[in-house]
Amino acid sequence: MSATIFLARHGTHDEVGRILSGRSGIGLSSAGLDQAARLAAHCASLGLTAIHSSPRPRARQTAEIVAKAFGLEPIVVDDLDEIDFGAWTGRSFAALDADRRWRRWNSRRALARPPGGETMAAATGRIVRHLDRLAAKGCSHVLCVSHCDIIRGAVAFYAGLGFDRMLEFEIEPGSLSSLFLDDRCARVLQLNEVPR
Repeated sequence: MSATIFLARHGTHDEVGRILSGRSGIGLSSAGLDQAARLAAHCASLGLTAIHSSPRPRARQTAEIVAKAFGLEPIVVDDLDEIDFGAWTGRSFAALDADRRWRRWNSRRALARPPGGETMAAATGRIVRHLDRLAAKGCSHVLCVSHCDIIRGAVAFYAGLGFDRMLEFEIEPGSLSSLFLDDRCARVLQLNEVPR
């Protein structure tokens, strides 16, 4: 079996670039709602068959806006959830920059773990498990709405990159990436396409 799977990062919110939101309950900002609407318009020609979403409100809102354009109901999937950043959740990036553990996390994703949180391997394992199940069932043209580093982890995994290289590419709010998965190989078809 094979599948083309689309990965969308949720739209922006008021904490992007300032606060490590993690698994908080923050929703989309007005700019994020606009991004989600542009994403929905961009997806119109993709023939989406299902929309899966992280349980976080910012991802669910994005998924709901896209789903409405297709007459679909988004399905919440825990495997698409944000990384559990543990004690770092809710802290400002300015404060985190002074923490040597944060610097290690950003230079050695393969080995580091947020205090009280999950490893990059565990977080990536969740989304990869979900995407592999979709491909094994032949569930093509599913849109999975998730989070920056979760999508980065999946792309790095399927592209054969180590986690320590995943910060070399960007996944912007409201962006779309896509993968082709089958029994023999995986291909990154598009990366970080931002609908304008």
